[in-house]
Amino acid sequence: MSAIPPDTHVIAEIQGRVGCLTLNRPRALNALSLDMIRAITESLLAWRDNDTVLAVIVRGSGKEGPFGAFCAGGDIRFFHQAALSGDPRLEDFFTEEYALNHLIHTYPKPYIALMDGIVMGGGMGISQGASLRIVTERSQLAMPETGIGLFPDVGGGYFLSRCPGRLGEYLALTGRVLGGREAMAAGLADGWIDSGRLTGLWASLGTTPFENGASVERWCASHLSTTAGPASWPQTEVDRVFALDGVPQIMAALDATDSEWARSTAKLLRTRSPLMLHVVLEQIRRARGMGLADALRLERGMVRQCFHWRAGAASETVEGIRALAVDKDHAPRWNPARLEEVTPPLVAAFFEQPWPVHAHPLRALN
Repeated sequence: MSAIPPDTHVIAEIQGRVGCLTLNRPRALNALSLDMIRAITESLLAWRDNDTVLAVIVRGSGKEGPFGAFCAGGDIRFFHQAALSGDPRLEDFFTEEYALNHLIHTYPKPYIALMDGIVMGGGMGISQGASLRIVTERSQLAMPETGIGLFPDVGGGYFLSRCPGRLGEYLALTGRVLGGREAMAAGLADGWIDSGRLTGLWASLGTTPFENGASVERWCASHLSTTAGPASWPQTEVDRVFALDGVPQIMAALDATDSEWARSTAKLLRTRSPLMLHVVLEQIRRARGMGLADALRLERGMVRQCFHWRAGAASETVEGIRALAVDKDHAPRWNPARLEEVTPPLVAAFFEQPWPVHAHPLRALN
């Protein structure tokens, strides 16, 4: 077998009768570029129509080798640069990423995600649609977008809104990071394995004589513990507070609750974009009553508004990325700066589709 060039950011191989994808951009924690999205899509479409491939499995890679990090999300430095320069590839990125998310959720063969290490944002987008979502003791799952003036996209409205009770609102607004067994309790993972066993499981896929796709999934599942960890959040309090009508009411309830959870949650929310907290609460509640394709179409309009409704450096998202990843001063200048200054028209702007139905970039999803 010929050596794989070091700049190959997605390694696609067929081992035995399993299509194997390795995200291979470890220095960037496997953050997704447009080229990576295209490479994953191309492989999935080819394997979907290849009868010799029974199932697909995807993993990340760390600086020490396979596994150790799954995917930290989309390439936010690219978003920042593209938004400021007017690079049209920014539009292509989100259209093609969301189409890939839909392809994974609707894939006709087992798609198994080894969610070891960091699994955030776009990493959740390429794993939550898996038929088997596997976590380890190193897993760190989150949708932390409110921290960069964005919203939980890649289908985040769809899958977070289907968490137990009002956990979806809580996770979407705070961006809280979940460990592997916590993710199982939240309904965001299916099984747990010790990370030290991943290499052996991966290697076995090429040498085990599988008869069909279901047997590949059963083989992987046979290595897993399905015991969820105890929830480290107070579900009753989460349901009470995050069912309230709006963000100001949620904050008032947190401020009136004498618990460490309430105090830390209120403190965290006060660091997030006030505007996007309002937008995200509305997003999760709309998505709860939507199918996947409609939720992704909603998000595609929302993400365009994030970068174009207030363009360039005035964008809440561009400012959030600047503070976190460019200047790294961790002092975003949110606009509006206070929750009380967010008006209904500001929120409504994010839910106005910039295209007619027949011209929507994701009109073909069903």
